Amino acid sequence: MALSSPQLQKFLLSKIHCNYGYNKNARKEVVVKGGKGRCCSAIAIDVPSSLTSASGIRWGSIKLQGAREEMEDDVVIVQSDDLNGFSFAAVFDGHAGFSSVKFLREELYKECVAALQGPLLNGKDFKAIKNALLEAFESSDAKLLKWLETSEEGTESGSTATAIFLRNDVLFISHVGDSCVSLSRSGKAEVLTNSHRPYGNNKVSLQEIRRIREAGGWINNGRICGDISVSRAFGDARFKTKKIEMLEKGVEEGRWSEKFASRVQFNGDLVIASPDVSQVALGSDAEFIILASDGLWDYMNSSDAVNLVRSQLRQHGDVQMASEALAQMALNQHSQDNISIVIADLGYALSIGRTSTFATLANKPSFILVSACQNH
Repeated sequence: MALSSPQLQKFLLSKIHCNYGYNKNARKEVVVKGGKGRCCSAIAIDVPSSLTSASGIRWGSIKLQGAREEMEDDVVIVQSDDLNGFSFAAVFDGHAGFSSVKFLREELYKECVAALQGPLLNGKDFKAIKNALLEAFESSDAKLLKWLETSEEGTESGSTATAIFLRNDVLFISHVGDSCVSLSRSGKAEVLTNSHRPYGNNKVSLQEIRRIREAGGWINNGRICGDISVSRAFGDARFKTKKIEMLEKGVEEGRWSEKFASRVQFNGDLVIASPDVSQVALGSDAEFIILASDGLWDYMNSSDAVNLVRSQLRQHGDVQMASEALAQMALNQHSQDNISIVIADLGYALSIGRTSTFATLANKPSFILVSACQNH
């Protein structure tokens, strides 16, 4: 293990590296023991064809529960023939339980692949790709809302999701919520996403606040209706299909008066799952990509994160160890949230003569990995 501090050992939930053969009719489960009675299951999701890797891209990932009582984050990394040379990775940051993340970690990838229809990613029609990802995200949200209601999983559950499709020369990002993607280009950090939050004075936050108010909602202490501090997310039925019920419940609980509720007129969803979709060209100066939940970014800026990962890769070339070191730094900065991190090394370690086979996926069949953690 690259890091052995008691703090990291205490909070480590999953750190899984798999190079298994693939059987499309099989569903295997690998149990990995974590710290102090926690058991994490790495589930291999069935996909229609064998998995291959994008040439030269090496992956590292880690999830920490941190100071939170529950782990509501998750990470998915997919390498499949269906992606035409692309890899897929996503970070999910759940709230009000793990139910939405449990649904999305399988469904979102499937919806994206179905909408993109394979060859679309190899085309140059960004508008078509953007519309396909928009359709996939909104379809996933509609299915999640229905599932939450019919399965009695709890309609208050929700999750953000930031997904990437990565090839050596291009990156597509589809982003909902407050996780973030940062790119190291010649050692300089480029922040590639904006957080969807109903507070702040930046352009995106002001747009979100205006949208919420035009839909009939209000902001109280940086939270929508005094409740949730993220303005785009999957699930969260009380701000979509059950807004009237939410309003009535607020009256019953004394959070606002009946007179106030009678004046509220909803004209749309207060929380939406429509993603920001972007395309980023990757040249020889693109070194690595960091995709992480706000448990990292709320306590560490992108420049410091890039500098740390770059330093790690220069020392040993191991992208997994770099992921762990970045998580450790977030803990050192007193992060109070779940922390999920994915790093894709685009060839930086190789370019400086530092390589490690520990986390290399090139030319090795792999599984889609999703970890579900339970206490034992």
